[in-house]
Amino acid sequence: MSKKQATWGGRFNETPDKLAQEFNASLSFDRRLALVDIEGSMVHAAMLAKQNIITTEEGESIRSGLLKIRDEIVSGKFVWKQELEDVHMNIESRLIELVGAVGGKLHTARSRNDQIATDVRLWLRGELSGLLAEIKQLRKVLVSEAHKHLEPAAVLPGYTHLQRAMPVLLSHWFLAYYEMLTRDAGRIEDCLNRLNESPLGAAALTGTGFPIDREMTAKALGFERPMRNSLDAVSSRDFGLEALSAIAIGQINLSRLAEDIILYASSEFGFAVLPDAFSTGSSIMPQKKNADIAELIRGKSGRVLGSFVTLATVVKGLPLTYNKDLQEDKEPLFDAVDTYRMSVKLMAAMLPQLKWNREVMAKAAESGYSLATELADYLAVKGLSFREAHHVVGAIVRDLVSSGRELSTLSLEELKKYHVLFSEEALERTKLQSAIHYRNSLGGTAPERVEQAVAAAKQEVGE
Repeated sequence: MSKKQATWGGRFNETPDKLAQEFNASLSFDRRLALVDIEGSMVHAAMLAKQNIITTEEGESIRSGLLKIRDEIVSGKFVWKQELEDVHMNIESRLIELVGAVGGKLHTARSRNDQIATDVRLWLRGELSGLLAEIKQLRKVLVSEAHKHLEPAAVLPGYTHLQRAMPVLLSHWFLAYYEMLTRDAGRIEDCLNRLNESPLGAAALTGTGFPIDREMTAKALGFERPMRNSLDAVSSRDFGLEALSAIAIGQINLSRLAEDIILYASSEFGFAVLPDAFSTGSSIMPQKKNADIAELIRGKSGRVLGSFVTLATVVKGLPLTYNKDLQEDKEPLFDAVDTYRMSVKLMAAMLPQLKWNREVMAKAAESGYSLATELADYLAVKGLSFREAHHVVGAIVRDLVSSGRELSTLSLEELKKYHVLFSEEALERTKLQSAIHYRNSLGGTAPERVEQAVAAAKQEVGE
């Protein structure tokens, strides 16, 4: 009988087909869970000994064997065997080699079904906690850049429909992404709270007849509580879906930031200059400087979103409880976490090295009649209905477009031709550095408001 059959083969007369065995194996990717698998196994063994399901000596023997295996894995000396199918059986097989038949007692009152569900939760809990630290660092960078460019001279066009709309402070732009990243962190924190329950002890699907202590193992592994339903414990992967959803939204927000950088660094905009260290050239055009890192961050949003769709499709029609389909939960989780982490780290490294062309930004912010709304607001303050004020200023813009002039070139006499309510104060509304101060509502882009927002953000990230 083959080693493969020794695992679960008592029921079978034939050894597995080689191609089917390769297709069934998950070792190539689930070996990544080895350390959390050992962590869970040590806790399980300690619980078995405490409950007198195995002896104290047996528990210590299993623990020492698992510690030896952990050292072998960390040092790269562990010999992985593909024919043993997965990370669990590789570790168990090696444990039996080290400590003898007592190693086989480790699996008492446990199934690979609750074992893998526990492993994935442990791994994901650690990875999401690490992501929160990376996101916090990027949030600090965004706040730092907002503070660096806080003065009113650092202004650029705000856009709607990718058309110049109204001026905004560069600091205000940085803080917009800070707010998005703050919500991204909040979604991951929510996910962490919900996934922090222990499936261990649910066994294959119905629990076990052994007198186990699930409260003990949950506490020892840092979980808030054991999961309350054994069927749910082994079959649910909604915690993975929630994590992938949070990560996908986070990657999409990074994609939007990357898109702005790509646009602003183009010759057509000219607002920013890319750092050489985060750019590439062309194999044929010597003059090119491409925003490849930002483009890849943008492009990988499709990859991360694909991971969410993969797992959602896998679990969509699964009956209770465990099905082999659930083996497909790990690769999308692994890939999405890795991709998002690298994207966050790269963005945090790249942003401080961007150089901003303030003259070009300010010229663009003031052109294109971006201060037209200021004139309409001025007439509304003077008592004109906003709809009528909108019509008056629209006529001004129409005439200026025809003559190729900007709002800032208008004299008071010209303004009065359009409406008698215009006075000398209205001319301030056509000048960028004075007009920007009028956007002073809560959350607005007036320098005073942005300065308050920067101070609040710095306090939030502990700067």
